[in-house]
Amino acid sequence: MSAEDTSKKPVIVTSGDPCGIGPEITLKAALNSQHHFVTVADPKHMEKLSAELGLDLNIRMWHPDQDFEQNTLSILEIKWPAEVIAGKPNDANSNTILKAIEIAVKQVKKGNACALVTNPINKFILYQAGFNFPGHTEFLAFLSKQEKQPVMMLANKYLRVIPVTIHNAVAEIPKKLTSNLIYQTIVVARRNLIKFFGISDPKIVVCGLNPHAGENGSLGNEDLKVIKPAILKLQREGVSIRGPLSADSLFHLEARQKYDCVIGMYHDQVLPVVKALDFAKTVNITLGLDFIRTSPDHGTAYDIAGKNIANAESLIAAINTAKTMSNTSQKFADIANKFS
Repeated sequence: MSAEDTSKKPVIVTSGDPCGIGPEITLKAALNSQHHFVTVADPKHMEKLSAELGLDLNIRMWHPDQDFEQNTLSILEIKWPAEVIAGKPNDANSNTILKAIEIAVKQVKKGNACALVTNPINKFILYQAGFNFPGHTEFLAFLSKQEKQPVMMLANKYLRVIPVTIHNAVAEIPKKLTSNLIYQTIVVARRNLIKFFGISDPKIVVCGLNPHAGENGSLGNEDLKVIKPAILKLQREGVSIRGPLSADSLFHLEARQKYDCVIGMYHDQVLPVVKALDFAKTVNITLGLDFIRTSPDHGTAYDIAGKNIANAESLIAAINTAKTMSNTSQKFADIANKFS
């Protein structure tokens, strides 16, 4: 597929949990997005919700050759088996929530859409229907058929961060960290920074695990024995990388001008910083799949669902990011593939 052809393809957006804010922000995004997107959704539910919210929006069924139209939402149809009540999740809809994700992934793989954007799901509701994956990302990795572990990046216009470990108890983090996991995470990060962000020689910095990166072992030995060997190996392979460095001096404005991405050792080491810089427009990006996937960086927000107060900025940012990544990948794929 040529870069020109890909640039005309829409982003495809999943429904997420229909009882959360996903449907509302999808409707609002259709009124404000600069890019063509299609959503996998129940048209009757979306038409009803649009009317309740007082949105002046045209809703139509989607086919792959459609052109982009302002104030129009294109829908690839599914039907919710149970009534959708805002703020009251229903596990009877769980299988259809998952089916919507599978449908969206297939459209990307077939080339009818250029990238996937996922609205929030509630994995605890899905568990009641037999969902046996730890979360959204792991399910997408299964659909991707990739052998490598996917990597989570959070990004906005100020900062990109990647945690090596994600949803782990703090006490478990030292046990989870290995030199190989750190090495593989950074290899995926570098390749994707080239391919999807157009950075020919990414500058990467790595946080230490302990305060002050362990102070030469006096505050813990993981920085010297686990993190440093991975960095030295990458440096020998020509990667522009520094660390382990103390996280407390990596995020001020001047420091951020000197790198393209921060690798943190755990979730709350780096995610609070990127969200503090621009909470509404921070995007969750999954690297290491065989398709592009982004998502808004928030949950289902049942407490505000259906109240016409949900902010669509993060979803719009996720759509914009997915489209930019798709367009950029056409130009830099050959370079990135050298580092596969």
